[in-house]
Amino acid sequence: MDDRLAALERENEQLKQQLKNSEGLIALGELAGTTTHEFNNIIMTVMNYAKLGLRHKDDAMREKAFNIILESSQKAAKVTQCILGQARNRSQDLEPTDLIALTDDAMLLLERELNKYKIQFEKDYEPNVPKIMARGNQIQQVIFNLVINARQAMPDGGRLQIRIGFDEKDNQVVWQVRDWGTGIPDDVLPHIFEPFFTTKKGPDSSGKGGTGVGLASCKDIVQKHGGKIRVDSAVGKGTAFTLRFPVAKE
Repeated sequence: MDDRLAALERENEQLKQQLKNSEGLIALGELAGTTTHEFNNIIMTVMNYAKLGLRHKDDAMREKAFNIILESSQKAAKVTQCILGQARNRSQDLEPTDLIALTDDAMLLLERELNKYKIQFEKDYEPNVPKIMARGNQIQQVIFNLVINARQAMPDGGRLQIRIGFDEKDNQVVWQVRDWGTGIPDDVLPHIFEPFFTTKKGPDSSGKGGTGVGLASCKDIVQKHGGKIRVDSAVGKGTAFTLRFPVAKE
């Protein structure tokens, strides 16, 4: 009986690892697609305004074209830094991490997608939020999943808000994403963190979602960071996912 129980536990761990690996591959593919679209958008802007500057000889028009080319190039540099940060940050060690900077990097890569689906992004960050102990690439994976879920809950556009603050009483950093979308039915809500549970028919037009591993992976990552994840939702009013992480020690 003990041998059978041990075998079942090993099989369970193997399944969990497969789930984690599959979610990592899905997230990597979605990130690559998002980044490719973002770079293409920037390059087209640079090309179009370079042509405009070459066609027009007046100084005012050429200066405008050069300024837009410079702004687009600076944005491309920021996108590159985000991707390089993701590539470098593969350590399995927990490190003091700025959750606000991590969120801003993720939102930079998702900016074009949110604009495409007419999502108005609002951020509400408290000043002087302490760092958390984290594996940055894993927490950013959680951010991507939750923001994309929020976007998908508003197929006709809407508001998306991210709040980051510090709960001094519990010594925790609180991160929340809130949408004003379709909401989650009461009979579905208890199951959303179960592996492979999904109400989606498959990936949407952006190629994201529908596998049923995203939220299960989010919960697993948050808990392994010593944190907690909670969801509050009402049909027709929207959904809020709240993450709480212990503050990094000095």
